[in-house]
Amino acid sequence: MLDGADTLRERRRSETTRTLVRLTRRLTAERGLAGFTVEEVCSEAAISRRTFFNYFASKDDAVLGIPLDRSDAAAVARFLAGGDAGTHRELSPTLVADLALLHEERWKALDLTGDAVSELRAAIEAEPRLLQRLLEQARERELFDVRLIEQREQLAEGDLRADLAAHLVGALARAAMSDFLSRDTESFSVLFEQRIIAARELLLGQVAPAAALQRG
Repeated sequence: MLDGADTLRERRRSETTRTLVRLTRRLTAERGLAGFTVEEVCSEAAISRRTFFNYFASKDDAVLGIPLDRSDAAAVARFLAGGDAGTHRELSPTLVADLALLHEERWKALDLTGDAVSELRAAIEAEPRLLQRLLEQARERELFDVRLIEQREQLAEGDLRADLAAHLVGALARAAMSDFLSRDTESFSVLFEQRIIAARELLLGQVAPAAALQRG
């Protein structure tokens, strides 16, 4: 019974999240962020103002689908489980690929497919600063990823390799994100993987197959 209740709560939370995201994107595209209030959103969604702020920190974050609570716990757990217990000298051979997959899973959690992509692009066109907020949030996650890499690879705090890995893969993800949201083009995953492969070729002098990013 408890599992059923938890599943129902999760479904309702997911539905409310999607409703708030769609509403704020539509209103932003039509009026701009200053053209509507949180109270208007809550009225249309039939929720209280307090409930809105249990989901999102601001209108901006609602438009971008950035939840108040982290939603990548499962993806983070998979990333941490991929590390090799080791010597502090050698990194896991799959570190970069696993970190890239973590970024892709986070992106998929935003549910940017079909009409949702068009709605977000329309909102960003009306309010270009939203793209900057999305990029800032991605940079904030890079700092979190530095700690994840240190934990997974059993590195001392401040190990430069963790910092470089997080910021390199993060920079490639931001570039792909910006490209994807600024024009009607290929999927984020395709754009991101193209950059990962190009970076490997540039840094290692080796051409990595696309399948390298698709570990089962």
